[in-house]
Amino acid sequence: MSSFARLFFAFTLFLGGISSAVADIPSGLRTDLLEHTDRVWQNGYLSNISLADVGKTVESVQYVRIASSRPSFSWIVPGNGVHQTSYRIVVAETPEMVSDGKGVVWDSETVESGQSVAVVYGGEPLQPDKIYYWKVKVATDKDGESGWSQPKAFRTAEKLSDYGVSYYPQVKTKEYPSKMLRTLSDKRLFIDFGKAAFGQLVLTLTSETGRDTVVVHLGEAADGDRIDRKPGGTIRYQKYFLPLVKGKQTYRIAIRKDGRNTGRDAVFMPDYIGEVLPFRYCEVEGYHGEPALGDILRESVHYPFDDYASSFNSSNDTLNRIWELCKYSIKATSFAGIYVDGDRERIPYEADALINQLCHYGVDAEYAMARRSHEYLLQRPTWPTEWILQSVLIAWYDYMYTGDSRSLKACYETLKARSLTALQDDNGLISTTTGRQTKEFLESIKRREPIRDIVDWPHTGILGLNKHEGGEADGFVFTDYNAVTNAYHYEALKIMGRIANVIGEQADAAYFEKEASDFRERFNKVFFDKELGHYVDGDTTRHASLHANMFPVAFGMVPANRLDGVLEFIRSRKMACSVYGSQFLMDALYEASDSEYALSMLTKTDDRSWYNMIRVGSTISLEAWDNKYKPNQDWNHAWGAVPANAIPRKLMGVEPLLPGFEKVRIKPQLASLAWAKALIPTIRGAVKVDVDNADGKYVMRLTVPANMTADVYMPLMSKKYEVRIDGQIRKTARLKDSPFIAVGELPSGTYTLEMRY
Repeated sequence: MSSFARLFFAFTLFLGGISSAVADIPSGLRTDLLEHTDRVWQNGYLSNISLADVGKTVESVQYVRIASSRPSFSWIVPGNGVHQTSYRIVVAETPEMVSDGKGVVWDSETVESGQSVAVVYGGEPLQPDKIYYWKVKVATDKDGESGWSQPKAFRTAEKLSDYGVSYYPQVKTKEYPSKMLRTLSDKRLFIDFGKAAFGQLVLTLTSETGRDTVVVHLGEAADGDRIDRKPGGTIRYQKYFLPLVKGKQTYRIAIRKDGRNTGRDAVFMPDYIGEVLPFRYCEVEGYHGEPALGDILRESVHYPFDDYASSFNSSNDTLNRIWELCKYSIKATSFAGIYVDGDRERIPYEADALINQLCHYGVDAEYAMARRSHEYLLQRPTWPTEWILQSVLIAWYDYMYTGDSRSLKACYETLKARSLTALQDDNGLISTTTGRQTKEFLESIKRREPIRDIVDWPHTGILGLNKHEGGEADGFVFTDYNAVTNAYHYEALKIMGRIANVIGEQADAAYFEKEASDFRERFNKVFFDKELGHYVDGDTTRHASLHANMFPVAFGMVPANRLDGVLEFIRSRKMACSVYGSQFLMDALYEASDSEYALSMLTKTDDRSWYNMIRVGSTISLEAWDNKYKPNQDWNHAWGAVPANAIPRKLMGVEPLLPGFEKVRIKPQLASLAWAKALIPTIRGAVKVDVDNADGKYVMRLTVPANMTADVYMPLMSKKYEVRIDGQIRKTARLKDSPFIAVGELPSGTYTLEMRY
């Protein structure tokens, strides 16, 4: 093929990757969960270089390297209100496959199946460092056979295994100031980029003599029209001296490395990106010129992110602002390519990864970064007991959102060990303090040092907190047998039973299912105090914390006849947890259908609120509610962005019921919101939910993507009601012990549901 033809074909693929495909052909083609496998970046910026030419460039280029010799393929089925009945995939070595089918390495032939996600390649193993092209066509129950999709190119990695994790490179975006203020008295420029980002600064400045030096300040916090030079904690501020060269020149500020976040356990920035600093503001002192707006820019660094993949708006402006804060936080904190805990350490932790994962799923149809972070942490576990157990939860969420079970199978033995059954004592509860952390146990979870319980963070008397300051664990009393740790153990047992079933380990599945059932009874017998009417922290204390109660509710451990009392106690404790703990508080409240109280927690405006993060001046979620609750905190922690997943998953009620969103549950819990609407990404396409909650009428407008079904629920507004779907009366069923009615299963399509009462 001529170089011109190759370039033209690459350009065609590029256009196909960034625009919507023809309506009657499959679109959104993904290889190993990644859609943009045909893109090439140059030093972080998208380029017109084709995959075939990546070895011919002088400058550094970046592209996806598919690490599996047997990758999986996914696509979005075309049409509205349709379900796939068959598919056919062709994989080839050359682009000529588009017209004449030459170079075919695998033809699935027609497969009678509705599977459109995680279809595993079935040919001879792919070769390393080679470009392949694939296309797919489908048939649906209403539209018949589609045309072939636009072909999608991908390149394999230099080393392959049957299954390997693939991911995007980090990329750069040029951003210009939203405001620039000149102060004549001290020859100072104050520049505001509108939001903080991890990035680098580029300035174009003019010097008449070449003998002047300007001072550049970068920071996250402002004090009036100056950057706060002493912001406290780990809120970032840096100062640079920049000697100017005569004439008009462009300068790049070389960000200094921080000794802590570039240490042994940190995730390093790649060479093609360079070091970054989180900052919103810039000051330039001692400059005599008048720069144009384009003369000062920030190159922000992040993982590829689709700003338009999700949206949310409601009748509550505070909630809307919190959503925007948290959505942006997920983009901004993706700078390392792996979920890290923020800028202070840049170290992955399971707790951060779990919340980051769910938030990422809530705001973008992106799944590879979560999987990469999860498998990274399986090899490098951190110290808290509960966070070891969280890996099992992360693995299950990965499967439910992607439909791809290969990671479960590849990591199964490690996940089994991380259920921590080895720590069970004779009483059937787990403990980290009764001598069961043997060398063999630690090796099984890939730890060198023993683990210990955390509950929440920070504890009293550390990280700048005095002994009289409460910490974030609500006074939790630690005993040998910890209610929070054991609640997590139950959830891990329950999920391991499901995982074992998925990968065909039936004996293990039976064991975990029985053990989970027995353990739930055991847990309630030990930790529920009948006299108090709620759960206590441990087996030898009567102290009860928010945490000892919210985790059992979140994990479905509370018998129905005890739930009201436990909820009453939870409400009495308000937000007596950290931003991390709030994930499980929100899950617990919505699990218990306590939507009005959940809404009040989401929208409250005191100093333990998401609104407080906005009020103190941050544009990325904080590590803690306020500096006084964690004096060494940073202003760029994704685990503080819980509403980015609580709103789509719980308030709007959109969650997968079957792997890969084959079936979705739609169960909005708007409480007193007058209206709310959301666009929620999934691997099969976006779910749209638009609810009007006016007096005397409840109207829900839904779009369920092709090849998906939905179990739909509506709130029980009155004892007497009537439900219509597109004007037709619908028979519904009230749910026992729940303020909801089941509308039933709806196939793919667009609907208007109306409840009159």
